[in-house]
Amino acid sequence: MENIPDHIGHDMDILFVGYNPSIRSGKTGHHYANPTNRFWSILFEAGITPRKYAPTEDFKLPELKYGLTNIVSRPTVGAADLSKEEYQKGRVELKDKILFFQPKIVCFVGKGVYQEYSGLKKLEWGRQEKSMVEGTIDFVAPSSSGLVRMKKEEILRIYRELDTLKNSLSSHRVY
Repeated sequence: MENIPDHIGHDMDILFVGYNPSIRSGKTGHHYANPTNRFWSILFEAGITPRKYAPTEDFKLPELKYGLTNIVSRPTVGAADLSKEEYQKGRVELKDKILFFQPKIVCFVGKGVYQEYSGLKKLEWGRQEKSMVEGTIDFVAPSSSGLVRMKKEEILRIYRELDTLKNSLSSHRVY
C-alpha cells in the first residue's frame, strides 16, 4: 500500500494530525476513509467545515486553510502496529513540516498522537500550555475513531473549542 499524501499548504489555520492511515485509507488513498471514522462528521457538526466532506474530498481542505497529515504515514490496522522507530522518525518529520508550513494551530486527533509527538504523558483536552514549535498552538482533540467511547456531544464540545480558537486568531489578524 502507498502512503497517503499530505494535504498541507502555507498560511493554514489548522493542521490536523492523526496517528497513521487505516488500511481502508491506504487502499483508497484518502484520509479518514474508514466508514466507522467520524472525522468528517465531527468537523461539520462542530462548525469547522461548512458541510460534511467525503474522504475523497480530503484534498479540498487546504482551500479552507486546513491541512491533513499523520505522525506516521504507513497504513496499518491500528496504531498499536507502529514501531518505536516509526514514531521517532515520524516525530522528526512532523516537527519539520510544522516548522516549514507554520500553521496557526496544530490539532492532534487523539491524546495518544500528541503523547507520541511531545513525549508528555499527562495532558488535558484542548489548547496546550506550551507548544512544541514556537509560533504555533498545539491543540489536543479526541480521536475520531469509532472505537472512542466518549459521548459524541463531549467530542463536539472540544472540537467547537478548536473552532472558537481558530476564529479568535482570525479576528486578530492585521490586514
